Amino acid sequence: MGLANACPSKYQRKTMVRHFIKFTDLSRDEVLHVFERSAALKAARARGEYIHPHLAGRSVAMLFNKNSTRTRVSFECGIHELGGHAVVLSENQTQFSRGEPISHSARVLSRFVSAIVIRTYAQSQLDDLARFGSIPVINALTDEGHPCQILTDIFTATEKFPGQPLEKIKMAWIGDGNNMANSWIEAAGVLGFPLTLACPEGYEPDKALLARAQAANPAVKLVRDPREAAKGAWAVNTDVWASMGQEGEKGEREKAFKGVYIVDSALMAQADPKAIFMHCLPAHPGEEVTEEVLESPASVIFDEAENRLHAQKGLMEFLLPKIA
Repeated sequence: MGLANACPSKYQRKTMVRHFIKFTDLSRDEVLHVFERSAALKAARARGEYIHPHLAGRSVAMLFNKNSTRTRVSFECGIHELGGHAVVLSENQTQFSRGEPISHSARVLSRFVSAIVIRTYAQSQLDDLARFGSIPVINALTDEGHPCQILTDIFTATEKFPGQPLEKIKMAWIGDGNNMANSWIEAAGVLGFPLTLACPEGYEPDKALLARAQAANPAVKLVRDPREAAKGAWAVNTDVWASMGQEGEKGEREKAFKGVYIVDSALMAQADPKAIFMHCLPAHPGEEVTEEVLESPASVIFDEAENRLHAQKGLMEFLLPKIA
């Protein structure tokens, strides 16, 4: 059986459209299946086998209302390497910017393309695209979540700790309770790994989401002290203090985070000796993380960036069953 036809059918539901708007849209077994396919596609690419025509003859719309480097390039290259065609549009290139109802755009796009990848502000836009359209919708980042990044980060962690069950890979999150933190919480609820988040007062993740994850996985905790979160962690994660759209809060956020919510060598020393450092990028050296940690042997930031390509190829393969 060729690699392009090796996707097991037991998880494919041709009669039901599947989305990846939140991490909870996949089950534990489905995530592990995506990881298996991502690893196979990554290994094939390393052998020089770039093109696997899973999406042959199909197009994917990529709608970007926020800036992007890693997400846009990894998705566009991934669609090409799966044999498909990417149609890339910014908001001002569509009728969204002129007030066309999402209910109309969703139904129109569903007749042209096989999936929608969207990076935007409001999560409700994705919900409406999924509600009114008839094709998979993939969250490429909203103000509420970034599930593709977390899918990639966990895939990267499984590479760095081969053979270890996910339940043993203790994760730490340091800093803002932002969209990344929300998706980490969802992932911990689905996959069952220990997760401790250290966030300053007033910058906590979504409370309802945290409560749901804790009900499924009591090893999800929220603390104030970054040292408590990092203690014994296998992976230490962080993000910028002010995300896209929060630039006006930069000064206020610096007061809440500066000098405490920073991943430096002293904080990494609290983690397990084999711990890795993760960051979704772009980073602000000297703010949420020091240059020393970014360039240290523990840092896997560029492996994470590369793995966006492989994990998203595995995800698209899953969401878009191969046409016989």
